Amino acid sequence: MMAAPPSFWWTKPGWQALCLAPIAAIYGLVSGYRVRQARGFPAAVPVLCIGNFTLGGAGKTPTALALAKAAKAMGLTPGFLSRGYGGSIGTAVLVDSARYTAADVGDEPLLLAGVALTAISRTRVEGARLLAERGVDLILMDDGFQSARIAIDYALIVADARRGVGNGLVFPAGPLRVPLSVQRPAASALLIVGEGQAGAALAADFAATGKPVFTAALRPAEAPGLQGARVLAFAGIADPGKFQRTLEELGAEVVVRRDFADHAPLADAEIAALLKDADAGDLKLVTTAKDAVRLAGRAGLAAELLNRMRVVEVEMAFADPQAPQAIIAAAIAAGRARLG
Repeated sequence: MMAAPPSFWWTKPGWQALCLAPIAAIYGLVSGYRVRQARGFPAAVPVLCIGNFTLGGAGKTPTALALAKAAKAMGLTPGFLSRGYGGSIGTAVLVDSARYTAADVGDEPLLLAGVALTAISRTRVEGARLLAERGVDLILMDDGFQSARIAIDYALIVADARRGVGNGLVFPAGPLRVPLSVQRPAASALLIVGEGQAGAALAADFAATGKPVFTAALRPAEAPGLQGARVLAFAGIADPGKFQRTLEELGAEVVVRRDFADHAPLADAEIAALLKDADAGDLKLVTTAKDAVRLAGRAGLAAELLNRMRVVEVEMAFADPQAPQAIIAAAIAAGRARLG
């Protein structure tokens, strides 16, 4: 499971990035070559990929959920396609929350399955076939922009406004998965989430290509009643700081913050420590929806924590309410053109 990205990724390149530059150069050459040479499997229905340029969280899953809801409102039957990262099932399956846990299929697929039919597949190809067989008319692929295992009809790139593309360097010297010069031409549109100079600079650079740039913000799905509450906030997501900022915007006082590796299931010892610290400080336990699904279906201390904690769910709010429909319409048109 991925630990928190190093802080130097998000600042002006320094000695750490310089030391890693030779490795990053090799990684960039290999990853760029693979992306340029890849010929993805042609799915039987249009494919809209929600990806990002960098490693780490940017808001892909909330974006995918918002697009699925918009597609359903348009009379479409969307289906999610995920790799099932963090799950133990290696074959392609349709996600059933009554049958599987996060340990089986991963945490994000369980969240997605609450909105639309969801398939997981390590290579995504078999998952795309499963969704087509079940009658979906639009595949929403959560991540996978760089893998090119599936032919993508429309690629929406999600970027955090505070972080942008960080220092602009390729892993491990920076957060880029593939050199930006290779990724940018394959992107159909950009979605900047939140506010920040890094996002504004990236948006201006992307807009110069003539491709659309959308903006949005993460908002609580409902008022969780945390105004004035003293809380212990814990999260195993790519950017835990984003969760803390959400809590502070809701008026909560984050007295204790516990960050865990992205996608990592909590061990009993870690859960016991959370419960103990909350009791000692008379604090409310709060976490994210993604962390909550990793606890579902477990007994013992996990069940106790699940019963005691408050879950803060967020949703993607587009600045232009018609943006999701425009993105979906463009993806459908591109897919139909490919399918003839």
